[in-house]
Amino acid sequence: MCMNSPTLELLRSHRSIRRYKPEPVPDSAIRAAVEAGQMASTSSSVQPTSVIVVKDHRKRERLAELCGPQRYVAEAGAFLVFLADTRRHRLACERDGLTYDTRLEAFMVSIIDTALMAEKTVIAFEAMGYGICYIGGLRTRTSEVDELLDLPEGVYPLFGLCVGVPDEQPSKRPRLPVEAVLFEDRYPDDDKLLNIMSEYDEQYCQYLKQRGAKTIEGWSERMAKKFAKPERTDLAAYYRGKGARLD
Repeated sequence: MCMNSPTLELLRSHRSIRRYKPEPVPDSAIRAAVEAGQMASTSSSVQPTSVIVVKDHRKRERLAELCGPQRYVAEAGAFLVFLADTRRHRLACERDGLTYDTRLEAFMVSIIDTALMAEKTVIAFEAMGYGICYIGGLRTRTSEVDELLDLPEGVYPLFGLCVGVPDEQPSKRPRLPVEAVLFEDRYPDDDKLLNIMSEYDEQYCQYLKQRGAKTIEGWSERMAKKFAKPERTDLAAYYRGKGARLD
């Protein structure tokens, strides 16, 4: 088996790109990437994903505001919105005289399968030489995004994706060591995890110093602060309002 294949090198080279050259991404490239993304694994062939390519300048500008603001949402060569989509399944039930009655499992499958397809799409874009950046900020003001994109019941916006020709070469952000995520037979005890995290914190601080970051703190300190307070607390109500069952 080849451990240094071009595909592995492509995966290892990933960076989030936030500055793009003013060049549009051709429709043919978007179609090719999404078509490749469709080959991602999907539970029972459910295929609960759709993608909206936002081309309207005013909508792009508005989305840039709703997502942060994050200017590169408006400035990237293309901006895609990934949707967990149960609309087709609901229409099939209605056509056949059945009641669409799935619960948390269906909602989870739609989210998981959308994430799988999105990552395959990203790999396709990167294989073509484009840079990307996922935009989780799309969920910050979800109801307004929903209205802007005129989404029907059963269609849930999950995240955006900036795509374009890179105009920067950011350094590689270090990931947790493999020992922190790959285990044999059982989950490790907390002491082992804390020791690995402590070592990673040192590496993470060094990375931030090299980037010239204003705030230097370890990864675990940053995560503790992040998860010590709730974010986007209206999401459950929004998704329920769109027809999701969380029970």
